[in-house]
Amino acid sequence: MDLIDAIKAIDKPHEDDVLNRLFTPWGENLNSDKVLQEYPRPQFVRDNYVNLNGYWDYTFVSEKESVEIPSDDKMEGKILVPFSPEAMLSGVEKRLDPDQYLWYKKDLPALTRKFKDSRYLLHFGAVDQFADIYVNGTYLGSHSGGYLPFTVDITEHLYFSPDGSYAEDNKLAVRVKDTSDSSYHSRGKQTLRRGGMYYTCQSGIWQTVWIEEVPSTYIREIRIRPEADLKTVSIEISTNRPSSVTIKTPGLELVKSGRSFDSNESAFPGDASFSSDTYPTIGQKSEGDAPSYYHFTLSLKDPHLWSPEDPYLYPLQIDTGEDHVRSYFAMRFFSTEKDDKGITRFCLNHKPYFLMGVLDQGYWPDGLYTAPSDEALIYDITEMKRLHFNMMRKHIKIESARWYYHCDRLGMIVWQDMVSGGSSYAKPVVSYLPTLFPKVFGRMSDGPAYYKTFSRGSAEGRSEWLLEMQNTIRHLYNVPSIGTWVLFNEGWGQFNAAGATVMAKEMDDSRPIDQASGWFDEGSGSFRSVHNYFRPLNVEIDKAGRAFVISEYGGLTCHLDGHSSVDRVYGYKKFENLDTFGVAYYNLINGDLKPLIAKGLSGAVYTQVSDVEEEVNGLMTYDRKITKINPNLDPNMSKRLNQ
Repeated sequence: MDLIDAIKAIDKPHEDDVLNRLFTPWGENLNSDKVLQEYPRPQFVRDNYVNLNGYWDYTFVSEKESVEIPSDDKMEGKILVPFSPEAMLSGVEKRLDPDQYLWYKKDLPALTRKFKDSRYLLHFGAVDQFADIYVNGTYLGSHSGGYLPFTVDITEHLYFSPDGSYAEDNKLAVRVKDTSDSSYHSRGKQTLRRGGMYYTCQSGIWQTVWIEEVPSTYIREIRIRPEADLKTVSIEISTNRPSSVTIKTPGLELVKSGRSFDSNESAFPGDASFSSDTYPTIGQKSEGDAPSYYHFTLSLKDPHLWSPEDPYLYPLQIDTGEDHVRSYFAMRFFSTEKDDKGITRFCLNHKPYFLMGVLDQGYWPDGLYTAPSDEALIYDITEMKRLHFNMMRKHIKIESARWYYHCDRLGMIVWQDMVSGGSSYAKPVVSYLPTLFPKVFGRMSDGPAYYKTFSRGSAEGRSEWLLEMQNTIRHLYNVPSIGTWVLFNEGWGQFNAAGATVMAKEMDDSRPIDQASGWFDEGSGSFRSVHNYFRPLNVEIDKAGRAFVISEYGGLTCHLDGHSSVDRVYGYKKFENLDTFGVAYYNLINGDLKPLIAKGLSGAVYTQVSDVEEEVNGLMTYDRKITKINPNLDPNMSKRLNQ
């Protein structure tokens, strides 16, 4: 495929294609009685919980029919939560259109009462895109945004046994609407007209749903910050009412502790409504709630530093009264600093560290946004490590909390994209011309005069994205493996990138920021970040003295019959077999990329982890059954890159 054909194919929809029914090994062996049963938040673990994944009732209705919860005889069938209705693993395989609503219903299991004044928190990992929550027919609240978690305190609306010892005969209903890419809301690569580099849209519940029982006084939120001195960690804890908080971790000395804020202040910047177990809570709160905040400073005498080569994690126990939470943290620091030659580099623990990165879309042929199992998440990470990558760029998607946990414990640095949104993109301006002529068309201003050009004419949409950016940073702040926040990608819904960078730094000044990946760089942030698929790879000297990264390159294409969604091929350079593909890949890495490190290249992100639908430029097939390259051709590449 030549340059012009590849550019034209970017936005060519093929929504009438019937995709081949590909299953991953984990989807083929899925046990519907034990779907994603692992505790969903490894950095905020409680023992008292009930996992609600499994079969729920569902029905699609029109807007007129959506006003009331449908009766049982109006439900269409069973859906396997947390797979979206569009996914094969859901058992539904039906799209939720923008003019429809999707109702879910489930009878809750009996809930025991462990504490005298128990509270019951209903958690949703993610619901795409708008969710209304009902318990026993009562509307409790709504949540907007398809990628961030939220919580509902359902205690006051549960039915209890006469003696109050347990809750039973309770019914949960969820109403969902999803506009996909027909509006300005964040949607990533989802589209109603899939094709090329845009993929099948999905909707509804797509991450784990669970209920936790907590005492009347409980821990709401924790914020963990390893400091730049690599000897100190600061921990801020929020409770729902004044209490006594203790923390424990082996081998660390408590330097300072105490209640540092009164109940009317917030220890955490950003959206003040974002609370309760690191999630925003909707619905009624317990009487007497008055949030309190506590600050602890810990000092390490002999710190065990985290790195991809040695991903050491410190355990952490937090207690307040009868509430007990297990967590973890790592001692590490990400930054950009000058090396001994005066070149600005990405640094890990104040030492230059070359990022051998790979782009990760987070799509699965059988589960779409939802990995079919925890083992599937682990496989992607370990296979990329086996291929000598030390960084994965999570591309315009927020993943389940367990994926980040596995990156933490297995040793994989993460570059986290914000999820893109905006109205329909002006592809010639934001994609075609900048790809062909980046030095001419990749430097347009993203200020007010160009809002409509960048699909950001809606003031409400701009405000919504900024809030989601803040809450994304807040939600993932504690993840040790996240090394950089990526704000905008290739101008998709970009606006005021310089101002957004300031806001992101206010939320988190402990990590570098990639302000604009690809083009339309506004001159701030930590990196000069370019995409290069069609030109010889090179290093561009940044006038502002920032580190230089090639945040996308490669895209080499190899279609394998029986392992691809369609026969059509989308990618940037086509190879007919794995032998020629492998030779081209290693020539690109060893001949073109690695020599640039000495010239100032701080990192590079190869496209991509796996094929996705007709985009067959993955290092693995979409079904994860074939890895296209042989890593043994260069067994010590990662080690040599960072000597």
